[in-house]
Amino acid sequence: MRTPDSRFYCPQIDVGEISLDENESSHAVRVCRATVGDILQLSDGNGRFADATITKADPKACIVRIDRFETVSTRRPLLSLAIACLKDDALEEVVFHAAQTEIDTIYFLRTDFSQEPKNSDLHKLVRRAELKSLVSLKQSRKPWLTRIEGPIEFGKWLDSYEGDLILCDIDGQKEAPPLERPTTLLIGPEGGFSPKEIESIKNYSRGKSTSINLGNTRLRARTAAIIALGKFF
Repeated sequence: MRTPDSRFYCPQIDVGEISLDENESSHAVRVCRATVGDILQLSDGNGRFADATITKADPKACIVRIDRFETVSTRRPLLSLAIACLKDDALEEVVFHAAQTEIDTIYFLRTDFSQEPKNSDLHKLVRRAELKSLVSLKQSRKPWLTRIEGPIEFGKWLDSYEGDLILCDIDGQKEAPPLERPTTLLIGPEGGFSPKEIESIKNYSRGKSTSINLGNTRLRARTAAIIALGKFF
């Protein structure tokens, strides 16, 4: 009996026998060479972990038995990240790093100065970002899967958002404010948010709206996102 040095994603963890999806099954059986009797460490991305014993080592539908599970967290993280759509693979890079931290959601925002085609649905990028978030869940051994949402127009997102806002701005405060309720860090595109967007952030009324300083140098948007998260972790 052995335990592969990897975590496996299983969205429905409960006592009894469960079939893993084809991706996780292939990873366990083909890549990790797991066989009947081996133990897989499972995570459901919703605060539950379990050690599961393989009862059928099928690379297309691996069957595992769960005798008990552990709920390590019952509350989703309070902090989220909202970042303007960027060009090239910058958003994927942000997700790759940011999703390794305990944040709830990463929103992709279409802003006035976004650097992606206005008529693009970014479907493939969003799917790749979701896969990177899933890999980060397993690699970082955190209890919650970071959700990916968007792309969405900034104004529509702000109109529907409930919680506090923290704008990353050179004139902001040095220290990160305490997280008391759902809070979203706002990262603009290269060149920042437009004056109209900044004004709407300052006038936001369904929670607190503050700003935070990330240092005295000008940062790329993808860098600013990681530096901002570092203020809280």
